Amino acid sequence: MKEVPASRYLLFLGITFGGCAADLLSKRWAFREFGMPNQRPSRWLIDEIFGFTTSLNEGALFGIGQGQVALFSGLSILAAVGIAYWLFVAGAAVDRLLTIALACVAAGIFGNLYDRLGLPGLTWGIDAGHRAGQRVYAVRDWLHFKIDPVLDWPIFNLADSLLVCGAALLVFHAFRTEKSLASHDTNASSAKSPTVENIEQERT
Repeated sequence: MKEVPASRYLLFLGITFGGCAADLLSKRWAFREFGMPNQRPSRWLIDEIFGFTTSLNEGALFGIGQGQVALFSGLSILAAVGIAYWLFVAGAAVDRLLTIALACVAAGIFGNLYDRLGLPGLTWGIDAGHRAGQRVYAVRDWLHFKIDPVLDWPIFNLADSLLVCGAALLVFHAFRTEKSLASHDTNASSAKSPTVENIEQERT
């Protein structure tokens, strides 16, 4: 097991809690400003392209698996535990880029998990497909991007953005590590291969 420097703990915790706090505060603002879904009209910063529309997602990213809140909550907890183990028990946190990537993922996990556990205290209204007054166990989304009539991207939040950024950094890290290993193997092979000069010297 590799020894993890204290700076990596600070880096991970700073990004994780900073990102999670930004997500929760932004969702709190959006739902106070625009209310529950369909309660008030969307506000467009760029006309009919990018703006704010509140939505409640009972599934995962992009609305996958609607109604499986308990399943995704459990998976989120397992993922968070796995990240902590990988970084600070297995020692992966010695890699700064990997620490940043997984911190982004952890921030996204905790931001959405907070909503799935019903901690914001929202309740369903009438004609929402649930019993009126029932507690909401769903992720609060509010960022809306679309290009009519070509694209209407699923409404998302900062936690979703952090998850995507973390995943992108993990892919980049994997390619960079693979390239580094390939370069190392090539250099090692070159060092072991006899040159013409060495062969001539051995003959003499």
